[in-house]
Amino acid sequence: MSTHAKRERLLLADLLENAGPDAPTLCEGWTTRDLAAHLVVRERRADAAGGLVIKPLAQRLTRVQAEFAAKPYEELVQLFRTGPPRMSPFAMKQVDEAANTVEFYVHAEDVRRARPDWTPREIDPVFADALWSRIERVARVFGRKSPVGLVLRRPDGRTAVAHRGVPVVTGTGEPGELALFLYGRQKAARVELDGDKEAVAAVREATLGI
Repeated sequence: MSTHAKRERLLLADLLENAGPDAPTLCEGWTTRDLAAHLVVRERRADAAGGLVIKPLAQRLTRVQAEFAAKPYEELVQLFRTGPPRMSPFAMKQVDEAANTVEFYVHAEDVRRARPDWTPREIDPVFADALWSRIERVARVFGRKSPVGLVLRRPDGRTAVAHRGVPVVTGTGEPGELALFLYGRQKAARVELDGDKEAVAAVREATLGI
């Protein structure tokens, strides 16, 4: 049976292919070519991908990513579509699901929502629950830079605390929208924020995510 991560990989690969190499994305300063290079380096060049979280490796990551971005765009997309090398940790189903399900969903929306004519994607209940499960696990890590308390809430009332503090802002939305919000796409996410006016404004401008 196809996993969520595998399905999202194929969907994202199709979006990248159809958009072409020069389309905008929600990732500031990145075109679809830059995004494709990021995705390939992330799972094929562990020696450089560490720069995503380890500052001393950031320059190496920038250099390696630029090298991949210089490849033919069709090759980049195909490298991503076919998945990581067999010896990569991402080749393990459990790691793939944990690390890539939300990652690929968010990047797919980075491509979709950068277009002026985008429309909301319909998400089935099973996938929505999978996204929510991941949100519950990473909420405090991704929300740690919130300047105020932040609670994420599904329409059915289930909540996840992203940051403890006062005043508290509550963001209500479907799991897919909450995932985008938590991953730093606040302006593109359809999430209703409740709380003090200044606190709400601070959350909208905060640097959420890793």
